[in-house]
Amino acid sequence: MDKKIEHINIQGKVLLFGGVYSNLQALEKLKNIAEKNNIPPENCICTGDIVGYCAQPEETVQLFKLWGAKSIAGNVEIQLREGAEDCGCDFKKGSRCDGFSQLWYPYAQSKLSKSSLDFIKELPDHIRFTHAGKKTTVVHGSWFNISEFIFKSTPWKVKQPNFEASNSDIIIAGHCGLPFHQTENKKTWINPGVIGMPANDGNPQVWYAILDDTDGKPSITHRTMDYNHKLTSNLMRNGLLPEEYARTIITGIWDNTEILPPVESGLQGFGVQL
Repeated sequence: MDKKIEHINIQGKVLLFGGVYSNLQALEKLKNIAEKNNIPPENCICTGDIVGYCAQPEETVQLFKLWGAKSIAGNVEIQLREGAEDCGCDFKKGSRCDGFSQLWYPYAQSKLSKSSLDFIKELPDHIRFTHAGKKTTVVHGSWFNISEFIFKSTPWKVKQPNFEASNSDIIIAGHCGLPFHQTENKKTWINPGVIGMPANDGNPQVWYAILDDTDGKPSITHRTMDYNHKLTSNLMRNGLLPEEYARTIITGIWDNTEILPPVESGLQGFGVQL
């Protein structure tokens, strides 16, 4: 199937984020940050998974539409628009994450209006733009696989083919849930992190990033964000969503590290290593 790619013209500061995960309170706060920093909606780019683990999928999609920020489709959006029975997250069958997805994914499906589903159906697979002379492509997991988990510790030989296939200098990716950036061979892989869940660092704050071309060359700054996480957690304690995810919103610690490579798993609770 041909990829749907949106080409945009962009300059100045770009706000990058991923995994809103139906976390309305986090999205409200990020929108406020963008407005206070005079970053226009068209310069705010999400790596996908607007919908996910938290309690307000419909409200979150509608606010995203109202804001006018850009996003690609994450695996969750792909599955929702196709009416699939699971989230397509590539969790190991029978794992705790797989079990939890059998709670939150049907919940999200049941809450989304036709208006929200129509919006989701229009999301591109990738966004492309040139920033400070660098060809930049936004992917969810990878260029080849929307559900591929790519972390900082993932060997560069796994990342390199993505640049070649997409003809990119910079790749902005999501899906793995942890922020990092890495440069090799004059190519840069950026994951801004997600705003819908903490980064398994023992802190309820969530992560986003700013890409800036003020000096004529791209620079990346990772930032954390406080928001009303207690309200988010309380709304998730509705008897329909995993209690463990509601707890993670508060503690900043993931219930399990099933998807993580040994390096990232070993850093649980010790903070994000940028």
